Amino acid sequence: MNKKNKKMNAKKILVSFLLIASVLFSAVLVSAAQVTTNYLVEANDVLVSDGDATTTEEVLSVVVGDSVELFVKFTAAIDASNLKLRAELEGNKEDVTATTSLFDVEAGKTYIKTLRLEIPSDFDEDELSNSLTLNMKIWNSEDKTELSEVTFEVQKQSYDVAIKSVMTSGIMPAGEVSSVNVMIENVGYNDADDLYVTVKIPELNIAETAYFGDLVSLEDPADEDKEMTASGKFYLSVPYTAKEGKYTLVVEVENDELVSIAKQEITVTNSIPEVAMKSGNDLVLINPTNQLKVYKLIYQSNEVSVILPAASTKSVPIEVPVSGDYSFDISVFSGNDLLSTVKFSGSAEQSVQVTSPVFVLTVILAIVFLVLLVALVVLITKKPQKAEEFGESYY
Repeated sequence: MNKKNKKMNAKKILVSFLLIASVLFSAVLVSAAQVTTNYLVEANDVLVSDGDATTTEEVLSVVVGDSVELFVKFTAAIDASNLKLRAELEGNKEDVTATTSLFDVEAGKTYIKTLRLEIPSDFDEDELSNSLTLNMKIWNSEDKTELSEVTFEVQKQSYDVAIKSVMTSGIMPAGEVSSVNVMIENVGYNDADDLYVTVKIPELNIAETAYFGDLVSLEDPADEDKEMTASGKFYLSVPYTAKEGKYTLVVEVENDELVSIAKQEITVTNSIPEVAMKSGNDLVLINPTNQLKVYKLIYQSNEVSVILPAASTKSVPIEVPVSGDYSFDISVFSGNDLLSTVKFSGSAEQSVQVTSPVFVLTVILAIVFLVLLVALVVLITKKPQKAEEFGESYY
């Protein structure tokens, strides 16, 4: 076989292959039948599509954060199994989708499916409203129907302030003051007037509030007195009694029309010792702050107030039973705050009552006995004097 015949045979094979591929592709196209051509779509009870190009549907206007319920009614054109209905809301920054579970249809019968979509915040900085496209399809592995596109007009919320940033070191030492920087921006459709910002740690019962004034919207021209953004610094005094651990820092922006909240985790450290500790029968109190403190001690039926200057300590005698075993707690308060609880326990021996008449008489008799004993010893140990010698006298 010469080269010319070989080339002709190769062309014939190639043509045959292309013919077979075209037939197979056509068969695939023929088998992909339309599930339906008779349908309508409602969004929040508003007709937005009915598959008829000559019909003018309404353009639904929605607000960021709203939930849209889609109602799809269609008549099946074929018998089909394992179908799904999918809706996709296309945005500039993010897409939102929802899909039904699998279902089967029979030709000539009418079906209703519902889906729910959350309207995303899909705006550029300089936009108050935007258009989003809704695409829907009914399909399985063999059959598919693309429903006509639906356009939604999406607006920003009437009143909305975004907490753009919350800046902290992330670590707040107990007994010290820590700063928190907050920046907010008006992202609503209208002006936001008389804004207040609160920074707090609810678990520690501490909070600081500041007035941030008015913020204009994009619709209003900014002037020297009003801006779209505002920032401020807050100072939180963490109690020296705060336990180490993780806490939630909450930033809240509010006025008469809105409330916006942001949360951030922070860590509290504590290197301050306990404010009260047991030492014998004394309670040692510590004031680690730079302010004068008044502590209140409550135990059994006693209530004692103790004043401590800044950065000082003091030992307070505690009344314990004079005999027998004892065990009780001493609660240390600063105002209404419980700072510490210290357990006192021990055993005391019975002592003689020094004011008892029997004890006094016993002491007196003992003293008299000692005096007499000393006198007796002195008399016994004293040497007798020699008798005076007299010479004889003669007259």
